[in-house]
Amino acid sequence: MGASDTYPFLLSTASPTRNQRRFALCVLAVLVGALLVTAPFARIQFSDTEILVPAYASAVLIIELITSVMLLALFSVQNSRAVLVLAIGYLFSGLMVVPWALTFPGAFTAFGLDAGMQATASIAALRRLGFPVFVLAYALLDDRDAQAPRFDNSVRRTILGSVAGVIAAACGLTWLITTSEEILPRFMTNMIVPTDLWRLVPVTAVVLYIAGLVALWRRRRSVLDLWLMVVLFTLLVELMLLSFAGAGIRLNLGWWAGRFYGLVCTSIVLLVLLSETVTLYARLARSILAERRARETRLTTMEAMSASIAHEINQPLASMVTNADAALRWLGRESPDIAEAKAALTYIVSDGHRAGSLIKSIGAMFKKGAQERVATDLNLLIDEVLRRGQGEARFGRVTIETDLDEGLPLVTCNPVQLQQVVSNLVSNAIDAMETVTKRPRILCVTSRLRETGDILVSVADTGTGIDPTHKDRIFDPFFTTKPDGMGMGLMCCLSIVESNGGRLWVSHNVPHGAIFHFTLPSHDDPIA
Repeated sequence: MGASDTYPFLLSTASPTRNQRRFALCVLAVLVGALLVTAPFARIQFSDTEILVPAYASAVLIIELITSVMLLALFSVQNSRAVLVLAIGYLFSGLMVVPWALTFPGAFTAFGLDAGMQATASIAALRRLGFPVFVLAYALLDDRDAQAPRFDNSVRRTILGSVAGVIAAACGLTWLITTSEEILPRFMTNMIVPTDLWRLVPVTAVVLYIAGLVALWRRRRSVLDLWLMVVLFTLLVELMLLSFAGAGIRLNLGWWAGRFYGLVCTSIVLLVLLSETVTLYARLARSILAERRARETRLTTMEAMSASIAHEINQPLASMVTNADAALRWLGRESPDIAEAKAALTYIVSDGHRAGSLIKSIGAMFKKGAQERVATDLNLLIDEVLRRGQGEARFGRVTIETDLDEGLPLVTCNPVQLQQVVSNLVSNAIDAMETVTKRPRILCVTSRLRETGDILVSVADTGTGIDPTHKDRIFDPFFTTKPDGMGMGLMCCLSIVESNGGRLWVSHNVPHGAIFHFTLPSHDDPIA
């Protein structure tokens, strides 16, 4: 897998967007406009402005060093030889601006610095010709198959070695130029006016700039390629003003305008690179946060599923224990009641099968589209749940009343899951009346066909009712008012009812207790 596949969002691999291309074209248009406006006045001379050279050199040094650091960081991620070459080119250009400024005639005269008339021009020629060579090398190197580096010291050694080599080369060239005035090319006739030999430098630079532009245009795979084309075009405009419109004469309008335009546009490119880098980091941060949220959601889901399984299985297990105790009591009497014991054992077998069905149903509930929905007689389903809950109701001294509409149409639902809903609501109603002593404990289950065509089922109790402060939270996961509750029952009921196309809510039962209602679409009006 190539680096562009491994890191599709890096500056050196991400394709430029339409807005980025438009912005680059706007920058080029501004440059051309500035060239046309300035060119007629390019030879106007500004005397005694060499004092501004150190400030200009400092700005160039900072911009190119920051760009080099960014590219070296990019190399540490992508392991691209092309990016490394480009980073070295920016570092070399930035370092060489220091001796250029220090040797510029009149800039540091107060410090007694004088390297001769040809030193500044020779350093300028190295910068002018060296940088496009590095860019051309970047454009010609094909790193589409580059592999991501191993995270060891090899990358650090490569970066440190490259930086040390560039610093050594810059220092060596500076020493050679500043100490060998006699062997340097004669680029300047005096401190301001160049010789005819100097004209070879801008012509060669133009050829290199155009070659680099062509190579980048043919390559144009990434955002970095796009803005490098802008950089080369900026340098081309700068050179037109400095060496052609301004005739290569120092400190005139063309000379200063070219350097100013080049500095501003190079700064724009750096800002774009910084912006793209910040965007990348922001995208990575969002991805990390999204992954963390997804992981937390998965953990919460697993916790909810395990708690749901424990909650749902607890009911048939508790019923099995209750019926087993009842069967032992029936058999332990002086005259064993075989019929009652047999009925209790039958309930145990039924609850065992129910527990198995619940496990299968809970697993299906967490898979979209995995629920098996069939046409179901809701009244028969309610009767089955109430029949199984008779033992629990009898021990809780609860009277069960029903008012089921015999003309109900069938409902389209998952019957096992819907049994869970009714069983949960019935069990909760019985528990809610456990502490009631001064009024009858009545559990009433009703079913009705509403005018809207859906079926309404209500489970009412005469218990303690719902605390108004808890009414909006009782369907939240892990919220419970029971000392030993898990807070999963009503959440599961809500999930099941909604997955079957219905709605679940609670209201007060006047004068005492609570009523849980849920609706389901009829078989004639199936779930969309």
